[in-house]
Amino acid sequence: MQEDVIYTEIRDLIDKFKYDKAIILLDSLIKSGKATDITYYIKGNIYRRQNDWKNAIDNYSIAIELNSESPAVTAKEMVINILNFYNKDMYNH
Repeated sequence: MQEDVIYTEIRDLIDKFKYDKAIILLDSLIKSGKATDITYYIKGNIYRRQNDWKNAIDNYSIAIELNSESPAVTAKEMVINILNFYNKDMYNH
């Protein structure tokens, strides 16, 4: 139940764009050994919102290692697709 309270607080912080504080709470869950795939999925989402693609992918990958059916699977694919996309016409101007 304690984790539910923490996740509610994390969601509130994310809604207020207080990403650094949300990451601190997520890291405290990780250090306490209470992290799940959702912990890393949420952390990856925060990094994705900040366009920190490497940390997003790293956290999604950990989430997938913990649970192969995690929503991080789709999120990681989405980030990779974003990184692989480019418009050749934009480079010709």
